Amino acid sequence: MLNTWFQSILVNETAATFSLGTFLACTAASLVLGIAIAGIYMYRNTYTKGFVVTLALMPAIVQMVIMLVNGNLGTGVAVMGAFSLVRFRSVPGTAKEISSIFLAMAVGLATGMGYIGIAALFVVVIGAVNTIFTVSRFGEKHTQERALRITIPESLDYTEVFDEIFEKYLKRWELIQVKTTNMGSLFRLEYQVVLKEQKDEKRLIDALRCRNGNLEILSSRAAIVREEL
Repeated sequence: MLNTWFQSILVNETAATFSLGTFLACTAASLVLGIAIAGIYMYRNTYTKGFVVTLALMPAIVQMVIMLVNGNLGTGVAVMGAFSLVRFRSVPGTAKEISSIFLAMAVGLATGMGYIGIAALFVVVIGAVNTIFTVSRFGEKHTQERALRITIPESLDYTEVFDEIFEKYLKRWELIQVKTTNMGSLFRLEYQVVLKEQKDEKRLIDALRCRNGNLEILSSRAAIVREEL
């Protein structure tokens, strides 16, 4: 009997009937899974209340749409056109936000078609994989990569003035930007660098201070580019 009950959850029930019981079961499952998806997104991530609430509700909303357009081609095309307009009324999101939205939509599609068990299993699998990627170092940038900003007087030739120092303390470096400042009397150089050893940062700065006349030097974490889709 347990096997029969489990199979009844996995099979498509809404294709045959659209009863109140089926609707309530699918909606409850969508809300529970939506809350789980929101919890997965919030783990070790910055977020706003509005976005996580949207994630929690999206599976139920998509599920309702799928139930209403089930078997009706004309209504389905109209709904697809309406949803396509949402893309042009919203700002671009990060890759993680977009993936969470797609996860919520996929779960809503599954529950709307009656595949509640498949939807729950999918959330468990994706949530586990997402957690593993979050706690591991998968995809992280090199910790010794730094943004280096050096101010020099206009009399120095910035093209080669620091090469000797860089070769001693850095694995690689790249001049990103050159900017004049202080009415053109100073140059501000911005580099993207990778240290040979993390402990060499102070030695690098001390050597640069001797070369640039003790003008301003700033070493900071490499700028994080907001990944948008």
